[in-house]
Parts: sequence; structure tokens; C-alpha cells
Amino acid sequence: MTIQRMDNVLIVVDDLDAVIAFFVELGMELEGRGPLEARWAERVIGLDDVRQEVAMLRTPDGHGRVELAMFHTPKAISPEPKDAPANTLGIRRIMFAVDDIEDVVARLRSHGAELVGELAQFEESYRLCYVRGPEGIIVGLAEQLSGS
Repeated sequence: MTIQRMDNVLIVVDDLDAVIAFFVELGMELEGRGPLEARWAERVIGLDDVRQEVAMLRTPDGHGRVELAMFHTPKAISPEPKDAPANTLGIRRIMFAVDDIEDVVARLRSHGAELVGELAQFEESYRLCYVRGPEGIIVGLAEQLSGS
């Protein structure tokens, strides 16, 4: 038996509104948002007395999803260092294919995003960059070049 699909990626945040706005500006669609306080959820994540607000966003094609969770209790724990470099163990970024990378970067800057490195070209195939958005979330952007 194999997996059917990747369903979603969870990102724990402190400022749910800012992170939702960032991903909506990127082009994702907000599917839903609301409180989550349930014993089944506590059992799944292995924490007691959980009060959180969650939001689910989807890519325009409907296949990819990002789940955001803001914990009221227990309080979220901050990783160190806050803006970890690309070689830090763990999940470092989510990559999205975009039509116009410069336009996307410009729009995300209005939400406080900054380039991690620089915009670079891979052979004659892609233009790529990493952007650090709210709460240090790193998003990779890839624009496929015509003819590739």
C-alpha cells in the first residue's frame, strides 16, 4: 500500500491574521477558520488542555493545503534561533510554483517578507528564491522559464 497524497502541512503561529494575509497574498484561498477544542485533538497531538484556533488554506488548484494553528493553551514554544538558517534540522520551507516571481516577491514584501538570499536562475529552467515571511516562515518560490 502507498500513500494517496500529501494532505497538508501544519505551521504553528502566534499571529494568525498576519500569516493568513501573507498566504492569501501569495495566492492561497482560505477554506475555513475557527476554534478547535476537542479531546480527540488532544489525543492526536499528545497535549492536554488544548485551546487553539486553526485556519486551512488551499492552493488554487485545490490539491495543496497549509494548516495554521495558533495555540491559546498550552502556549506555543519558540525555536532557537528564531530565524534559523537553511541548514537547520527540520522542515525549512514550503515551495510554491508561481507565474511571475518578481511580482509575487513584491506583493509579499507588503506583508513584511524579505528575500533570504537572492533571486537566482537554475540553468534555463527556473528562477528561484526563498522569502522569509511573518514569524520567520520560509517560502520557496519557483518560476518555470518558457521553453523548459
